[in-house]
Amino acid sequence: MRIGVLFSLALVLGLFFILDWSVIHGLVPFLELFNVGKLGQLVYWVVNIGLPVLLFFSLYFIGRNSFATATLGSVFISLFFTKLFFLLGMLFGEIGIWVMECFQFLFSENKNMEIVGNPSLFKSTFAVSVAVIPFAAFLYGIINGKYRYTVHRHELFFKDLPNAFNGFTITQISDVHSGGFHNKKKVAKGIQLINEQQSDLFVFTGDLVNNTAAEIEPFIDLFKKIKSPFGQFSILGNHDYGDYVQWPSQAAKSNNMQRLFENHKKIGFKLLLDEHVILEKDGEKIALLGVENWGVGFGKRGDLNKALSGVDENMFKILLSHDPSHWEHEIKNNPNKIHLTFSGHTHGMQMGIEMFGWKWSPSKFRYPRWAGLYEENNRYLYVNRGFGFLGFAGRVGIWPEVTVVTLRKAQASV
Repeated sequence: MRIGVLFSLALVLGLFFILDWSVIHGLVPFLELFNVGKLGQLVYWVVNIGLPVLLFFSLYFIGRNSFATATLGSVFISLFFTKLFFLLGMLFGEIGIWVMECFQFLFSENKNMEIVGNPSLFKSTFAVSVAVIPFAAFLYGIINGKYRYTVHRHELFFKDLPNAFNGFTITQISDVHSGGFHNKKKVAKGIQLINEQQSDLFVFTGDLVNNTAAEIEPFIDLFKKIKSPFGQFSILGNHDYGDYVQWPSQAAKSNNMQRLFENHKKIGFKLLLDEHVILEKDGEKIALLGVENWGVGFGKRGDLNKALSGVDENMFKILLSHDPSHWEHEIKNNPNKIHLTFSGHTHGMQMGIEMFGWKWSPSKFRYPRWAGLYEENNRYLYVNRGFGFLGFAGRVGIWPEVTVVTLRKAQASV
């Protein structure tokens, strides 16, 4: 087992060395343009050897939830993607020179004219120009992007929605991951944005913390400000169970779980554990269900049948379930129709592109339904992009989300 781990570590280090060697080899002409060739190479190697060493020591001696570890890890990830884009720029620079040479050969009368005076410098400069884009984007994501709270609004139409709930509004957030927060003022702006929606109902779909119940406690005074007329309801996510911590005993883990339950109460969240509540308005009713975490690869604790127990099969139903894979496997084709499911979990991988109604993120390779609204079999799934952040202490293109859904009564077709 130990040999296998050492081999894997050696392989990873070898790949990183090849990546850095390739980058510095391509970067040299650009550095020499400013007469800092040797100094630039020295600085490059000091940073790219020193950074992972510092990250390792921070993880080992300070802890993975510390501000230092999060910052170092985020810089490491940012530089990694910057290097990949640099090599991509080198490739496109090479292709560009080749295309220009082909055009010269086919169409130019002067076959011997130099297309590019210094091909190496051209490729190096072009690659630096390309690499600047992700570096700037990741830098912005670390400083401001992770607190760039964005409201996503949707109107959903249902033929069997009770008339009294026509125009009923629901605000959702998910994946707070309070262990990563270090700026209460910016988090407070997110809370203010939630309350500004003035929705009828507020729901939170799991992962209040990264690992331990204590992480949310410095922020309870902020989150307890969230209020809605029909209440504030919550469920658990995979990180809430403390499964990613080495506990000294099972009792310690159980105590942490109980402490988390108490923190939900202090905030004013009604935690739904495989159960339901009936919401009544003007004499008409809908059911709000909440299940424990159920996700492919992340534990299947949730019991949907238990949450449905006692609910009229014909009643309009809304479900809170942290992991969208639950909808895929147990909800969308369930004989007991659940009209709308709210999920989170994916974070949209905290990086991607969203513009002009089109979205893309590496998250799609793990989750076919990774962000936004989906519909199948006359049932809706909404996957929230997350309120907080985890791992990478930033967001690039996939901003933290406050969701507002308005329920509408669909008009019967004539």
